[in-house]
Amino acid sequence: MSKTIAIFNQAGGVGKTTLTHNLGYHLAKRSHSVLLVDLDPQASLTTFMGVDTESLEKTPFDALINEEPLFILKDIEGIDLAPTNITLSVAEIQLVNLDFREVRLKESLEPIRDDYDFILIDCPPSLGLLSYTSLVAATHVLVPIETHFKAFQGTNLLLQTIAKVRKRGNRQLQLAGFVPSRYAVSNSQDKRTLKAIQEQFGTVAPVYEPIPRTTAFADASEQQLPLALYDPKHSALKILDGLATQIEKL
Repeated sequence: MSKTIAIFNQAGGVGKTTLTHNLGYHLAKRSHSVLLVDLDPQASLTTFMGVDTESLEKTPFDALINEEPLFILKDIEGIDLAPTNITLSVAEIQLVNLDFREVRLKESLEPIRDDYDFILIDCPPSLGLLSYTSLVAATHVLVPIETHFKAFQGTNLLLQTIAKVRKRGNRQLQLAGFVPSRYAVSNSQDKRTLKAIQEQFGTVAPVYEPIPRTTAFADASEQQLPLALYDPKHSALKILDGLATQIEKL
């Protein structure tokens, strides 16, 4: 059964897009069919995957606002991508006045859902309508959370948003877990925050092994590659592969 996973955190800079790109690649390497949906108007995922955002003829804007089929680019390093650009920022404004706005992304995915084992949605770093429609469309939500005290503090608001969606918008939505990110093992604050994340949220959903803070992720993104292709021997790959193993079991 196909899994649609919203990669969601209302804060920016937590490694959300990097996680979406790399997790998608590791799932694809395990012989799964994978679609990544870039629903962030910043279009970082689209750029990281080597697509020129200015040349796009169609984006999720056309699916959400004009109810057209979702435009998909096929087989980028074994992954399909629904790319976006800055025009998607207008969609959030226009959605306010449209009927059935909450289910428009879900409906655009329905015709293609059975074509994929996993659909990963890279949500915007906000609690707006684009994120809400992503959570309504998803079967699961995966939360990257930076191992920094300030980022940790904002997670309760995020969980309240998920609870509201589960109450009305999507009663079947499941919390897939938390992915601690940008973790520096040598940093005492990171260690304390990781422990707090494990203690506070471990009873709610799985807390996966932390993804390390390393410039290799930024370097790989600059080269428009997942880390596994940029640096096949990097130590973080074992963690990413372990995460993919756990996500397979959802």
